Amino acid sequence: MDRRLFLGAGIAGATSLTFTSVLSQNSPDLGVPTLPAPGFRKTMVGDIEVIALNDGALRRPLGDEFVRNAPLEQVKALLSSQNLPTAYVDIPFTPYLIVAGGQRFLIDTGFADNGPATTGRLRANMAAAGHKPEDIDHVILSHFHGDHINGLFAKDGSAVFPKAKVHVPAPEFAYWTDDAKMNAAPPALKGNFENARRVMGKIAADKLVRFEPGAELAPGIRSLAAFGHTPGMSVFSVNSKGQSFMYVADVTNVPSLFARSPDWAVTFDMDADMARATRRRLFDQLVKDKTLMGGFHFPFPALGTLEIAGNGYQFKPLA
Repeated sequence: MDRRLFLGAGIAGATSLTFTSVLSQNSPDLGVPTLPAPGFRKTMVGDIEVIALNDGALRRPLGDEFVRNAPLEQVKALLSSQNLPTAYVDIPFTPYLIVAGGQRFLIDTGFADNGPATTGRLRANMAAAGHKPEDIDHVILSHFHGDHINGLFAKDGSAVFPKAKVHVPAPEFAYWTDDAKMNAAPPALKGNFENARRVMGKIAADKLVRFEPGAELAPGIRSLAAFGHTPGMSVFSVNSKGQSFMYVADVTNVPSLFARSPDWAVTFDMDADMARATRRRLFDQLVKDKTLMGGFHFPFPALGTLEIAGNGYQFKPLA
């Protein structure tokens, strides 16, 4: 990954302060995003329950920097063709709770009370869905950007999911804890290194579990390599009784842009070429298999399917 790619990625939410300054620019003229009510959606995949849990959303003014390899006019034209606003993009945050074999697996965490005012809704939406943070047996992290890991600990330092083991992709952990890589990183990326180390350092040694992409994390739950957005990002498939679901994490940010035009590069992709190849590979397979899927930044209910649309893909949410 060259310095140019790093500069685009380093602002991806390293600390709550950095993330706030980058994404939560809720200026009065743009308003604030409308959050879903209820903020959860349940579905069954065979014998396994999958629950999308909204942690909130941020409204970001749409500028030239958001799509790195397309002119702003073209970006706005694609949004307009879908009857979407062109002055801003709303970015939701959606962890997923998997209930399987009497165990509860939370995939990614959101912000807890560390983020901007329109985030931190996970606990309330989890309660509305019939679960408590104290019930979570396992937290599975896709990658180490702040909006995915900062919800492990509250602002006062307490563990939000006190009994949970925390499962992390081994390549992702190795990258962000590598001193040589941190020392060689450009200034824009330093904060992400510092935040990842701060959060990982709070996890008790007997609670931290590193897995290799491709490993089965529990019966019916398997990890898959999805490198590009970050060096070690993983996605997760859920399979039961011939039915499947895939959580694609940040394989695409804002599907109305980066699924519809999958060769575009969001400012947060650390290796744009690898992210593009990963997106095409996974999305082609999801379309072929008609697999139920969801993503961290997908519009609520954040559960649905993909269809081919022109040179890209269209997300079709569950009714």
